[in-house]
Amino acid sequence: MLPYPQIDPVAVAIGPLQIHWYGLMYLVGIGSAWFLASRRLNKFDPTWTKEKLSDMIFWVAMGVIVGGRLGYVLFYDLPNYIANPLLIFEVWKGGMAFHGGFIGVMIATYWFGKRNGKSFFQLMDFIAPMVPIGLGAGRIGNFINGELWGKPTDLPWAMVFPPFSDPAQLPRHPSQLYQFALEGVALFAILYFFSRKPRPTMAVSGMFALFYGIFRFVVEFVRVPDAQLGYLAWGWVTMGQILSLPMIIGGLVLIWLAYHRAPAANKAAV
Repeated sequence: MLPYPQIDPVAVAIGPLQIHWYGLMYLVGIGSAWFLASRRLNKFDPTWTKEKLSDMIFWVAMGVIVGGRLGYVLFYDLPNYIANPLLIFEVWKGGMAFHGGFIGVMIATYWFGKRNGKSFFQLMDFIAPMVPIGLGAGRIGNFINGELWGKPTDLPWAMVFPPFSDPAQLPRHPSQLYQFALEGVALFAILYFFSRKPRPTMAVSGMFALFYGIFRFVVEFVRVPDAQLGYLAWGWVTMGQILSLPMIIGGLVLIWLAYHRAPAANKAAV
């Protein structure tokens, strides 16, 4: 069994002001994505300025934050937030849903593309390789918060999470680290190297949807579902799996369409 590193979820405290690691991880993800996007900008569109890129990153980040929070509220804990609506603003305590954030990013991307002469999938193909950076950073934030841990296990890398998080004090799968490795590191490597060569429009987006859906679906088998939801069917199906299945199907459809459309429609994406 590995010891769980006791990290204070509050990174910096100045009087009543507290800066949480969870929030800092979002800044790390957004900042790193902006850096990578700026390095790839000339290949995407040489006429775009860094200011336009910064505008796009800002709106995409808003899509992540607003969509992620609303997605958690709607998909995972709606009755609690109806009863206590002010809890919606306590984002430093966690409670962000990737699938909600993904919808938020799609809305922001569509809106920004319409205003700047880019199609939805041109922008999504450009953005997709940067997304795993934020996903990986977010999972590290979950780990520091001691939340979203896995099922009990006797594997040698099991961890006992803090009592405030897991009163049972059982050795568990560190599923946050599994998701960091898969949704963060592995997904970034797949998309980064896949997108280094010109690909037909929608192919990179399809690869993102497909592999994220697969990785999330698999990890859900060892991750404990949210207590207020539990398992939704057959004693093993979780909300995360239900929301990931359309991504897997959609990813396969996008990849098929990308490589089977008429050549004139296949404008290469970065």
